[in-house]
Amino acid sequence: MQHSLNKKAAAISIIATLVCVVVSFYGSRKLQNFDPALIAYLFGTLFALFGGIYRYCVWLQRPPTWMYFKRTWQLVFSGKIFAHIFSLVADSVKNLLFQSFIYPRGKKRWIAHFMLASGCLAAFAITIPLTLGWINFTLDPASALDPGATKLYAANFFGFKVMNFKLGSVMAFLIFHALTWCSWFVIAGAVIFLVRRLTNAGLIASQTFEGDLLPLILLIIISVTGLGLNFSYAFMKGIAYDFMSVTHAISVILFLVWIPFGKFFHIIQRPAQIGAHIYKREGEKRGMAICPHTGKAFTSQLHVDDLKTVTKQLGFDFTLEDGTSHLDYSPEGKRSLLAKAHLKARQDGGTLFG
Repeated sequence: MQHSLNKKAAAISIIATLVCVVVSFYGSRKLQNFDPALIAYLFGTLFALFGGIYRYCVWLQRPPTWMYFKRTWQLVFSGKIFAHIFSLVADSVKNLLFQSFIYPRGKKRWIAHFMLASGCLAAFAITIPLTLGWINFTLDPASALDPGATKLYAANFFGFKVMNFKLGSVMAFLIFHALTWCSWFVIAGAVIFLVRRLTNAGLIASQTFEGDLLPLILLIIISVTGLGLNFSYAFMKGIAYDFMSVTHAISVILFLVWIPFGKFFHIIQRPAQIGAHIYKREGEKRGMAICPHTGKAFTSQLHVDDLKTVTKQLGFDFTLEDGTSHLDYSPEGKRSLLAKAHLKARQDGGTLFG
């Protein structure tokens, strides 16, 4: 099946990628703070950025998605803007960082989701600025010249010094080993999911290798080889370091390239869930839709009105002869009306043919 290029999405993606290149160029002080060893990671990151934005833009162009997206930002920037922004931040922490929406599905699944999400988000927050040259560490010249002085390192962001820390201090240990903690979290979460997918009969019957198993395997390879680099440098005097670095680079680049096309894309889609929560809460505040048949509230009137608009955009008009729409009825009301229609048709058929 062939898919034509979406020109609008491609244009937005190209512009965003070029902006990232420009910001990376000047953020690294015209490449002075850019590490040439990260050039392959840079191209992988730019490809992931282009592909991710392209697919996201195509996804947003679907009428239902665009309606949710448009309404969310209309709600955020109208009325009680600070309350909505606070709600947006609170929901982001609750559902993106702590993955609380998974907890009702099982404690073990929540632990796996939390470890995988927190490990990946922390790793992204560290590695992407490093790859783009926005963050770098420099040795303080004065401490470097004095053999007896404690070595001081400076953490720089966009070329500006943010903080100093002593080599061998707790802060130095936490900073230089931050990716180690991320790796252990990712490995733990990925292994839990992998074991579940290899032992659960329902998942085995429905899953695919490239869609469900490959993402977990890639994450484990990335984390294990990353830990291997640290272990080789610290305890093995560099033995197997070259092999680990090449394997790590290949797995990371494959991961970045795979983000826009596979299951990793839900990392980019997931924040849209926060908008859906705001939409639902604000819709309930504005008033509920009452089913004409059952007389009970079943969803917000905002949702019903938007659903009518979207279905018409998709070429479906559910308007009835009396001017109402079957979308005005709750699922319970629809089932009841359908059952009555079947009963009436059966009774009429019995009268005619019986």
